[in-house]
Amino acid sequence: MTLSINDKWIWDSWYAKDGETYHGFFLQADKALGDPDLRHFNVSQGHATSTDLVNWTHLGTMFAPAVGPAWDDSTTWTGSVIQDGEGLWHLFYTGTSKADASMYQRIGHATSRDLHSWVRVGDGLCLDLIGPTADCYEAEHMVGHWHDRAMRDPWVMRDPDSDGWLMYFTARAPGIPEANAGGAIGFATSPDLMTWTLRPPVFTGGYGQLEVPQVFEANGTWYCLFCTAATQWSEQTRRTNPQKPLTGNHYLMADHPRGPWRVPAGPFLDGDEPCRRYAARIVDGPHGLVILGFADGGKDQFGGYVMDPEPVVVGEGGLLQVKRSALAAE
Repeated sequence: MTLSINDKWIWDSWYAKDGETYHGFFLQADKALGDPDLRHFNVSQGHATSTDLVNWTHLGTMFAPAVGPAWDDSTTWTGSVIQDGEGLWHLFYTGTSKADASMYQRIGHATSRDLHSWVRVGDGLCLDLIGPTADCYEAEHMVGHWHDRAMRDPWVMRDPDSDGWLMYFTARAPGIPEANAGGAIGFATSPDLMTWTLRPPVFTGGYGQLEVPQVFEANGTWYCLFCTAATQWSEQTRRTNPQKPLTGNHYLMADHPRGPWRVPAGPFLDGDEPCRRYAARIVDGPHGLVILGFADGGKDQFGGYVMDPEPVVVGEGGLLQVKRSALAAE
């Protein structure tokens, strides 16, 4: 089985566990649009639950762009969900506005008691590329250099060194002539999930963009999962990587969640050309770590569903490996 809906495309997803129940959140759009490329600007967020990450119960739409003029009235894209110490759930998400043609991404915040009905905190906006640290980022849309002003896909987690919180997000660094060398993992901190301070990126380079970051620890090593396209490998990455460029999911490694982060010496984790699976997450499932991501296949054969989970193992030197199954959904 797969996480799928007959009349909707599903793509980026993220997960939270409440007791024995896994909650899957995902971007969705109506297949009636005809062209899967149109899904990005006709998006809402769906919600489903599972006890095994294979069999899913759909609960419908749980979040969507704001009605009327607002900073997030165009799209509400990928995010993450986390619970605070008082039991309140927090959704951090990507928003764009019609006023700037959806080219400027910002990060929003909503809360929920039941993981389905979400209320924006104020107008929802919680972080933008402004203030004294903004010059560490490509804070304006560099038209002709990159296709957007990147600030999206927030991943929020507890700070293991304090009572605070850490946020990672897809971003770009400024002043780098090669577009594909400017991808960055942005960073922010908060004492309470409500007030955020923008910090310099924790990683820059290697790829034009490092999308949908997810930071987690396994066997004493910290990992930052991300996805990227073959067309976005930098010249240096192409020279130093023995593989041909692939599209899919790879990772960074570090000894601490603040870094320094490094690209591992091992092979690209989960890539194909054309892309098989994209925007993946690694989840601690009932039987160990598994990878979940949406079936891509390119525009002409776009899958539009979340593939069944496949096992992930931590090998020698801390390198990750996906154990692909012949029975997995293609």
